Amino acid sequence: MLKIDNLQYQYKDASRKEKYNYTLEVKEKEIVAILGQSGSGKSTLLDLIAGFAEPSCGTILLDQNELLNLSVEKRPMSILFQNHNLFEHLDVQKNILLGLGKTNADDLKRVYNILKKVGLEKFERTLSSELSGGQQQRVALARVLLRNEPVLLLDEPFTGLDEQTKIMMLDLVKSITEEYKLHTIMITHDINDCKRIASSVYTMKNYSLTKESSHN
Repeated sequence: MLKIDNLQYQYKDASRKEKYNYTLEVKEKEIVAILGQSGSGKSTLLDLIAGFAEPSCGTILLDQNELLNLSVEKRPMSILFQNHNLFEHLDVQKNILLGLGKTNADDLKRVYNILKKVGLEKFERTLSSELSGGQQQRVALARVLLRNEPVLLLDEPFTGLDEQTKIMMLDLVKSITEEYKLHTIMITHDINDCKRIASSVYTMKNYSLTKESSHN
């Protein structure tokens, strides 16, 4: 269980008076969606969970272990952004292996198996610049899976994809969340995304999260 309780954040800039407050729970194998207007504070929540921003108070517990005292690189989570952050001059395999340091035959086998999972095993040696937008997001998702962390944060990663590709990616996230026993938080502005894969939906209203409904 990922449990976020009374997590608060306020900008240090004195001209910004808004004070954000977040409380929510995400069970293993569950996808929780966060809806809200642009600038409502949705992405700030992910920054706090990942350690990119520091809250003024509150707790983030994963299976009763406090995460706030961990540095960014030690937090047990992966993030998939709208901008997939691939290096276009590198092939798919090298993009996925970035950050692992020295790699061995087992790592290469894992990359192939994960690419098979996202339907890109035939593109392992293809330059990222030669892939479509949907394929590039699948490579970014494969990179997340190689890290094998229990928390997956999605910051509107499927915005800009055509409808068919987006549906495929949403279904892929749902199946991966269940298979890998992830705790997934999805930031989105599309209620249809929520209806398709989210177990529960929260909306940012007046700088706080309000639980809306359950779909699955």
